[in-house]
Amino acid sequence: MVLKRTEWPQLDEYAVAVATKVTSYGAYVVLPEYGNKEGFIHISEISSTWVRNIRNHIHENQRVTVKVLQVDTQKKHIDCSLRRVSAEAMRAKNNEWKRAQKAEKILEQLAKDNGMTLQQVYEQVGWPIEDQAGEIYKVLEHCANAGEAALEGIELSKKIKQQIVELAKSRIEIPSVEVDGELSIQVPGPDGVEVIKKALLAGLGIGENSKGSSIEIYTLGSPRYKLRIVGPDYKDAEDLLASVLSTITKIIEDGEGTAVFTRK
Repeated sequence: MVLKRTEWPQLDEYAVAVATKVTSYGAYVVLPEYGNKEGFIHISEISSTWVRNIRNHIHENQRVTVKVLQVDTQKKHIDCSLRRVSAEAMRAKNNEWKRAQKAEKILEQLAKDNGMTLQQVYEQVGWPIEDQAGEIYKVLEHCANAGEAALEGIELSKKIKQQIVELAKSRIEIPSVEVDGELSIQVPGPDGVEVIKKALLAGLGIGENSKGSSIEIYTLGSPRYKLRIVGPDYKDAEDLLASVLSTITKIIEDGEGTAVFTRK
């Protein structure tokens, strides 16, 4: 189960659906995000190609992503489409669903630890977090990395904030990516060693001001040095790499030397 704030989905919204009955004219589904409300996918909305056998496209108990076409609150029925869901939309919704499930597991434990219902925790903790960040799990990931600072501006008690951080740190593994390569540095003259040392220390210093990323530089045997950066995503890692290389190269070139970076 993943609770939603609204009772009914919105038109054109992508939703998770589970097939309960498949017939020759369409498939009946339930939407777990909305209290298992019933929906229907007409055979014309199953696929953009001719449907010879509907069960080749959907079968009982299968979880799919659908697009909401119509919502009838009086009849308590939702018309859905499978064919209008692109591969990109399906991947995005599946990722959103998985992250929401992980967030809910943490909120369930928070509710248990405080003698509260899950609904109460959503109202007092989940929705305020969602109002600020748009996604609960995003903030929980930030908590696992930055601690209570991730909850700044959210009106929660000190005790609850501490509990959230503890749960996040114990249950969320912060994703990371790695970029690395080899630096070949040569600086002629008697001051060459000091210039190289200055340049490498300056490069390492940039990492001290980067949030969630780390830099490693170590010798492979002069004039070769290993440069390794670990960051939360490729964009951050690549941006940090560019900054480190720019800093090192400038100092080396000012010392009339050369610095060449080769990716590995």
